Amino acid sequence: MTSPRRIAFIGNSLPRRCGIATFTTDLRNAISVSRPDLEACIVAMTDRGQVYDYPLAVAFQIKDGNLEDYTRAADFLNAGQFDIVCLQHEFGIFGGEAGAHILVLLSRLTMPVVTTFHTVLADPTARQRMVMERIVDLSSKVVVMADKGRELLRDIYLVPEDKIEIIAHGIPDVAFVEPDAAKARLGFEEKSVILTFGLLSPNKGIEVMIDAMPSILKRCADAVYVVLGATHPNLVRNQGEGYRESLMARARELGIDGQVVFLDRFVDLATLLEFISMCDVYVTPYLNEAQMTSGTLAYSFGLGRPVVSTPYWHARELLADGCGVLVPFGNASAIGNEIAKLLTDDARRQAMSRRAYAASRTMTWERTAERYMAVFETARQAHRPKLFARSDVGSPELRSPAPPDMQIGHFLSMCDDTGLFQHAVHSVPDRAHGYCVDDNARALLLACALNNPGEQPLPELLTTRFAAFVQHAWNPDTRQFRNFMGFNRTWLEDKGSEDSNGRTLWALGEAARSDLSPSRRRWAAALFAEALSTAESFRSPRAWAFMLLGLDAYCAVTPDNLHARAIRLSLADRLMSCLACVQTPDWVWFEEGLAYDNARLPQALMLTGVATKVPEYLDAGLRSLRWLMTQQTTAAGHFRPVGTAGFGEQRQHPRAFDQQPVEATATIAACLAAWRASGDAEWKAMAARAFGWFLGSNDLSVALVDSQTGSCRDGLHPDRANENRGGESVVCYLLGLAEMRQLARVNTSLTRPAALRAVGA
Repeated sequence: MTSPRRIAFIGNSLPRRCGIATFTTDLRNAISVSRPDLEACIVAMTDRGQVYDYPLAVAFQIKDGNLEDYTRAADFLNAGQFDIVCLQHEFGIFGGEAGAHILVLLSRLTMPVVTTFHTVLADPTARQRMVMERIVDLSSKVVVMADKGRELLRDIYLVPEDKIEIIAHGIPDVAFVEPDAAKARLGFEEKSVILTFGLLSPNKGIEVMIDAMPSILKRCADAVYVVLGATHPNLVRNQGEGYRESLMARARELGIDGQVVFLDRFVDLATLLEFISMCDVYVTPYLNEAQMTSGTLAYSFGLGRPVVSTPYWHARELLADGCGVLVPFGNASAIGNEIAKLLTDDARRQAMSRRAYAASRTMTWERTAERYMAVFETARQAHRPKLFARSDVGSPELRSPAPPDMQIGHFLSMCDDTGLFQHAVHSVPDRAHGYCVDDNARALLLACALNNPGEQPLPELLTTRFAAFVQHAWNPDTRQFRNFMGFNRTWLEDKGSEDSNGRTLWALGEAARSDLSPSRRRWAAALFAEALSTAESFRSPRAWAFMLLGLDAYCAVTPDNLHARAIRLSLADRLMSCLACVQTPDWVWFEEGLAYDNARLPQALMLTGVATKVPEYLDAGLRSLRWLMTQQTTAAGHFRPVGTAGFGEQRQHPRAFDQQPVEATATIAACLAAWRASGDAEWKAMAARAFGWFLGSNDLSVALVDSQTGSCRDGLHPDRANENRGGESVVCYLLGLAEMRQLARVNTSLTRPAALRAVGA
């Protein structure tokens, strides 16, 4: 494999004022210098309401709260054929709860991802843990800058040891110098200079250092404390300069305002190095131990400055072995004592300086760039972009966990003596929206599915209610089915959509074949025949597909019905014509866009091809389903159903959200139909992945179902699951579960089915 030629860094970028922006820019520049033949660019995160004059190195920018920008960034990186993406992760720089928006980008990428975690929380919230774990899953390698980071990733987040790399924060490679010359240039000649640098914010502990100054001045009268850095932009936006002003007031109250110098500046690298060079002691009095990295600490250490610091994680590791001094958090007396001792002991201070400088030589940006390039090479070698894994029956990939038990408690709670409610508020049925024939037809399909061996059939009374709802939906005046009914049992329309009529015909066809009651089977067949003639004129491809699914069952029980057989061929030919008119090499589909219940179209053609022994139908169904799965499978290999946000768009890659249970259920059924028709075991694996979406193998790693009650959330938003659990969702989950449970009962040693041989494949 050749070395990477194009690398993209995702993170903040200068001139945005923050440590991540500095790090991302420095790392990108270091790699560009080390490999002049390599193209390295930045995808920059832009915070809300801000505009930055980015350099040419920034090839794309993402407004942190705009979800579409994340999708477009992924498309940009994929189209640009970048070899590696290196994510700089810090909570707070990405949109969504706990920064979840970045998952939308990462899960769409086709190249390996190496993530640098600038913060690893020891006690994350549930949402923070989920985001971290998903980022780890989507990354080939993860990088931290301290051993503590590795420990937390391993012990708290269960990241495999071999996935973690430790690469120290880079530092400029400059010669060691004594501070006197820089002091003279900056106007601090004849002073003992203590320095703190960085964006000013309350967690930096500056007030503790100010409180320590009187004791330092008693022992070193020429001491001056320089606080270099602008106030953090977020703090300025929310509170103005109140924090800086409070620090200045504190110095005045202590009578040391002449010895505490505030320089409200965001300086460039050269100026920063000049200030660090002139200090006698660098201090980081941070208040929180959970700081994994500090760029200012690394830079000061790398220039050989003696450091006095509180024992946050990065400082504890970097300043070991006499390379610095650690003092307790918030202890002004201890800080003052240690700084005074260093300022009044030239030999000790100079020895510490040279010890720190020598220890830091492995941290130069040149060495850091080398380490990152080595990790990039390893990540590329380990990356195996596979969309569909070719597997033999019985292979480890197909040995998925047994599907859950069939629990119908929530489904029963969503039914009354009229039928199945449409919606719920959380898990409570929502009477305000009444009922629809769509959901009651699905419920009738579920009743048929639960008649299979190994399942407990629905109560007879309940199946009868669904059948009665369908019967009542039939309007003899329009000769179509009505769809929406209010809670008061009043129909809200004279006829429903073509798709709802097609779905009802599908349920009737299946009931004619699979209902336990002979009388209901006859009822279903008669109503199917009565409604079929009107439905023949429908123009919706999905209605055609639903009707074909119903005809597959109906024709099996009425094989001599020539009219039904003719309609079946006519509908299949219409779908074939749509496919022929629309498809191109990169768009193998029946329509100009993707919408809902997509997999039902190829499923209908495949079943029709097998039943009618027309190989062209089967081939078209397999081809279109395979293409659809390329659109519904992430680079990480999990199922991502077509999101509702993209409905109506033409020839566009599907939007990631909102994701609906109906898509997963349709995909499960279509993939299993493809397996039964072709004997290709990869289709079973894809069905299992689609079912895994319900159980948490999805973009957010959130389970949609409650296995104890059988309830299913209504969908997956960019940052959370929809907590409502309506009728469509629960029936879709249970239908998918019934398919997977039936599959689990099949003897997996089956060879290529005779059905495919019968159609000449």
